[in-house]
Amino acid sequence: MKPIDLRSDTVTRPSPEMRAAMAAAEVGDDVYGEDPTVNRLEAIAAERLRTEAALFVCSGTQSNLLALLAHCERGDEYIVGQQAHTYKFEGGGAAVVGSIQPQPLDFEPDGSLDLGKVEAAIKPDDPHFARTRLLCLENTQGGRVLPLDYLARAGEFATRKRLALHLDGARIFNAAVHLGVSVTEISRPFDSVSVCLSKGLGAPVGSVLCGSRALVARARRWRKVLGGGMRQAGVLAAAGIHALARNVERLAEDHENARLLAEGLAGIDGLGVAPVQTNMVYVTVAPGRSAPLREHLAKRGMFVRGEGTIRLVTHLDVDRSDVARFVGAVREFHAS
Repeated sequence: MKPIDLRSDTVTRPSPEMRAAMAAAEVGDDVYGEDPTVNRLEAIAAERLRTEAALFVCSGTQSNLLALLAHCERGDEYIVGQQAHTYKFEGGGAAVVGSIQPQPLDFEPDGSLDLGKVEAAIKPDDPHFARTRLLCLENTQGGRVLPLDYLARAGEFATRKRLALHLDGARIFNAAVHLGVSVTEISRPFDSVSVCLSKGLGAPVGSVLCGSRALVARARRWRKVLGGGMRQAGVLAAAGIHALARNVERLAEDHENARLLAEGLAGIDGLGVAPVQTNMVYVTVAPGRSAPLREHLAKRGMFVRGEGTIRLVTHLDVDRSDVARFVGAVREFHAS
């Protein structure tokens, strides 16, 4: 039987068409700025997000770190969500590499940061304190899409408080598809945006950091410092170009499959299912039942992760029949 992997949308495999585009890519030395396919990807990304420039990097973690290093200096501070990827799941890179202090705050239920709490966390202009320089948001956050009016208010707030504004937009296209708007409606208030190509868009590797020419120039230097300079990277960039051209609108299918998955699981006694907006379904399992459920599913070629609360992520390698099979396997487990 076909495996069903719902651990993340990072597990997607490049399609035959994407592999063909990669094989046919024209390449050069990207460190010298001579890879035409990388240059094309960066131009496409900048145009899509309406920024002056973009930088192709190996991962979303590196993209976010480059943004922090480009915005901040040693002894500066960024304000970020307590559960945000840029704070919790990226190895403390900003502190380790850049000597940049994080100031984490709890997210609100909708995935936003309360701007009143952000204002209270901004440090005074005093040598006792780190210098607050940057506010980082995440869209989507736990599958939740930040409202457009909140993004506008966050942009106005950051300008008023003289803060730079960075978006970890790993799944920004999921947010745009959910809202039914152009991605530029989301990116407009931000000074920098990180976009992941290797999640729902289906590329095997890579992210792009979008921002002003000056910011991208600083990030490019830091990319080299971090060992992130790539040579004939057009082979990888071609997958990103294919993903942006072919796999954005189809994210709606992932969202619909997530909705169907949530509806199916909600009908099973003993499970709690959170409301779904995009391609993530959060399921609460009774104490002590997570590991046996994972084992039950793994024997059937179905893979999940989590303890207590399990996150299920739909993607381009999961179709409606897979959803039905998965719900059936979970129902079988709870009936035993």
